[in-house]
Amino acid sequence: MLSILIPVYNYDVCSLITELHKQCLQSGIEFEIICLDDASSQFLTENQKINQLTNCSYAILDKNIGRSAIRNLLAQKANFEDLLFLDADTLPIHSNFITNYILQINKDEKVIYGGIQYQKEEPRKSEILRWIYGKSREALSVEKRQINPYLSLLTLNFLIKKSIFKKVCFNEEIPNLRHEDTLFSFELKQNKIEVIHIENPVYHLGIESSKTFLKKSEESVIGLKYLVDEKLIGVEYVKLSYYYQIVKKYKLSLFLEKLFSIFKSSLKKKLLSDNPSLFIFDLYRLGYYFTLKK
Repeated sequence: MLSILIPVYNYDVCSLITELHKQCLQSGIEFEIICLDDASSQFLTENQKINQLTNCSYAILDKNIGRSAIRNLLAQKANFEDLLFLDADTLPIHSNFITNYILQINKDEKVIYGGIQYQKEEPRKSEILRWIYGKSREALSVEKRQINPYLSLLTLNFLIKKSIFKKVCFNEEIPNLRHEDTLFSFELKQNKIEVIHIENPVYHLGIESSKTFLKKSEESVIGLKYLVDEKLIGVEYVKLSYYYQIVKKYKLSLFLEKLFSIFKSSLKKKLLSDNPSLFIFDLYRLGYYFTLKK
């Protein structure tokens, strides 16, 4: 009845699989949990324990194929129609997590997103930027997510039918530079497939350092530029590219690009400090987008 699909890369997923396995058994449904490891170098021995659990499998790919391709491959390997995608660095918050998703299964053509939360305790100071961003921009209530249901979809905790996934899957042609979930949600919208938001969150546990997160954010901006330049998404779909268009319209892009080059180091220093600002984070990404578009 339910295929739970988890892409893995250098992460110990045993706790996640143990919890999911327990909840599936308690629910009494037919299920399978498929973990595909994208050619990791760490936690290979630990994750092999997953194969000892009923209806669970863990396999390691010979070479790294990237975030989009591994999700598509997981869907191909699934034996059931209903697919639950979870990221490896998540953990269900509630003991009825699986049951909540089962209650959503019917014949309707829709995608169900359960949401995400971050633990209340502050992480190490070196990880504070990722934590602040996640709590403010990702850990949204159902009501806030419903304001922009497609862009609020994060692909780390969602239920989708295989029949829908055959229409809208992850684009393997784009560079492996983030924003594959943005393109996925845009194509769902273009195909008029409804995204339903429910309160069924997971904790996001894999909080990287502020330095790593800032680097990934720069990669994300590069990925966004590619999607816009290749006309894979509309320029107005994401605020960053939309704001750039406004600035460009008033012929201020060159001025702001030069301003960013002057203050880039100062902005970066603030973002990597113990007290980063999301306003400055937004300015930094916008300025970085200007430099890419010159």
